[in-house]
Amino acid sequence: MSQNTSEGPYLMGIDYGTESCRVAIFDIQGRPVTFAATPYKTTHPRPGWAEQSPEEWWQALQASCHKAMAASGIQPHEIAGISYDATTMTVVAMNDRGDELRPAIMWMDVRATEQAARAEGSNSVARKYNGDGTAPATAEWYPFKAAWLKENEPETYHAATKLVDAPDWINFKLTGEWTTNINSAALRMYYNGNEGGWPTDFYETIGCGDVFDKIPEKVVDLGTPVGGLSTIAAQLMGLRAGTPVAQGPADAWAGQIGLGVVEPGKMALITGSSHVITGQSDKEIHGKGFFGSYTDGVVKGQYTVEGGQVSTGSVLKWFKDNFCPDIQIAADTTGLNAYDLLNAKSKDIPIGSDGLIINEYFQGNRTPYTDSKARGIIWGLSLMHTPAHMYHAIQESVCYGTAHNLRAMTDAGFEVSEIVACGGSTKSRDWMQMHADVTGVPITLTEVGDAVVLGSCMLAAVGAGIYPDIQEAAKNMVHTLDRLEPNQERHEEYQFYVDQYCASYPQMQGLTHTVVDHESAK
Repeated sequence: MSQNTSEGPYLMGIDYGTESCRVAIFDIQGRPVTFAATPYKTTHPRPGWAEQSPEEWWQALQASCHKAMAASGIQPHEIAGISYDATTMTVVAMNDRGDELRPAIMWMDVRATEQAARAEGSNSVARKYNGDGTAPATAEWYPFKAAWLKENEPETYHAATKLVDAPDWINFKLTGEWTTNINSAALRMYYNGNEGGWPTDFYETIGCGDVFDKIPEKVVDLGTPVGGLSTIAAQLMGLRAGTPVAQGPADAWAGQIGLGVVEPGKMALITGSSHVITGQSDKEIHGKGFFGSYTDGVVKGQYTVEGGQVSTGSVLKWFKDNFCPDIQIAADTTGLNAYDLLNAKSKDIPIGSDGLIINEYFQGNRTPYTDSKARGIIWGLSLMHTPAHMYHAIQESVCYGTAHNLRAMTDAGFEVSEIVACGGSTKSRDWMQMHADVTGVPITLTEVGDAVVLGSCMLAAVGAGIYPDIQEAAKNMVHTLDRLEPNQERHEEYQFYVDQYCASYPQMQGLTHTVVDHESAK
């Protein structure tokens, strides 16, 4: 996309994903103008570790910004506002001069397993964010990484005057201002404005009660202006100094905003290798099988609930890559998409795949079990089943997992009237229709599939004063492309299979853990 036919003003969204820094420019009606991306690498010094260089991040942003501006033909003064998003639970240690002291510890890094285990000894009110307070805490979250750093790299920990999540590192690099974004604070750092803010007792139990000296004191709502683009950043990025910069969130929740899920009743379904499931409630709810609700984490005065499936599209890819060489050859020969060919072969498979049921826990389960030792289960196989049955059953398993997550939220009082979806799975209308039929909830698709960068641009619009709040930005910048209504007859037929899916893993959990532990000990 290089020819700009929109009229200004324009908005810039910066997205720091796991693999690259993307810069997007949109107009104030939510129409995309251009995108640019620059990659950076992840290193894995030890098993379970993952690190990236903030200096590479900074260089990547400059490169992407120059590419985007050049492709768009837009002048720096036409950019009315900037906002950003980044991976969360990605911890950056910095000194008082603003220098990074070590590589960033990435969101996927699980070195802090020992520290996370200490959470189970806490009676803090913070524990209710992890399911009903009984679910295990994940080593990915901020306080556990902070405690690990204190215990294992004490010189770095004590030299760090700031220990921040990646979105707050970006804000400092852009504006020179230190803030803590409410999204990271509420969703990954256990901050709760209704309970007095930071749960100091919980952090003390974990082993880093002194980290609050390193967390920026100002906790700022999303879309709030945090400052103007600094002179140095403007020179390096080829932009205008003083351009308003708005507080940004973690990437998944920028995606939720970009889907227009900013009011109670809607649920965002962000698909790809995994599924992220998030939504808004007008009241605080907690229960078994999901995370949250998080106070003010996306929209002030609302509560955010969260679920997730670790492996979804990745299981389909596993099946395609390992068991369908004929399909790949046909795709290469015809120029067609391999998934389209698989969809054509499996389109006549009946509901329930003739008794074949799979769960998608190939890389563990995020919710409703929060079980890193969970693994996939395939049952009901017979000699009549074909590869098409397997493919269809995997598609169904992903839908069953989404339904299972929604059931957990519904049991706690969260009502879902509409799912708004984006990402790779939306390329298959039939699979999206299956999601609607299994869950019984209508699914809306929006015009801009790249909801993450649109969400950041929406926050930029709020910070620049173009729209008064996130909800108004959503009304003007998020546009419906299609709506898939559930087939009620198929929905009712699917409930038997969803019930069997939900019942299967508890029956196998003990055996699964035994095998995983045995293999780990080899």
